[in-house]
Amino acid sequence: MAVGRPSPRAAERILEVARNLFYRQGIRAIGVDEIVRRAGVTKPSLYRSFSSKDELAASYLRLYEVEFWKRFDAAVAKHPGEPRKQILAFLAGIGTRAVMPDYRGCGMTNAAIEYPEIGHPARLVGEANKSELRSRLRAMATEMGARNPDILGDGLLLLIEGAYVSGQLFGPGGPAASIAANADLLIEASLRR
Repeated sequence: MAVGRPSPRAAERILEVARNLFYRQGIRAIGVDEIVRRAGVTKPSLYRSFSSKDELAASYLRLYEVEFWKRFDAAVAKHPGEPRKQILAFLAGIGTRAVMPDYRGCGMTNAAIEYPEIGHPARLVGEANKSELRSRLRAMATEMGARNPDILGDGLLLLIEGAYVSGQLFGPGGPAASIAANADLLIEASLRR
């Protein structure tokens, strides 16, 4: 290992601690002093791994995004060639997670709210994810034969974002649990007849 470079393990600890704190309390609410204290590293070690807190936040969101697409792709893989079932399986997972007591919504949505500045590194990760999700939902709506696939795709995206927020507001027993059932009604109303 090169002199002056932190070990990969230190960088992983920093990212894991930041990830948990950023998700639970928000990115802006957590300072680097808290991260290095909990990770058991020094501030210079953090800055050798991540050029800034903004880059650490973007790294957290890139990791979050990998997990997001794993869940999405797993739902798709369960129902090959059946976009309606794929979407409903993905949304059922969101509905389950969104009513858990410790649920804090979507990390990327939360970051976009925390960082309204266009071009912020954390916001860019979230924007790219949401744009890709919108494209995929619209494509799946087309595959289903929706009369207006763009409107259906956007409606599904709005349901997802609503579940993220209502999960935080209502918690267990909240309306987010019914996201898949509501999506199925929206899909049914949108199909060509």
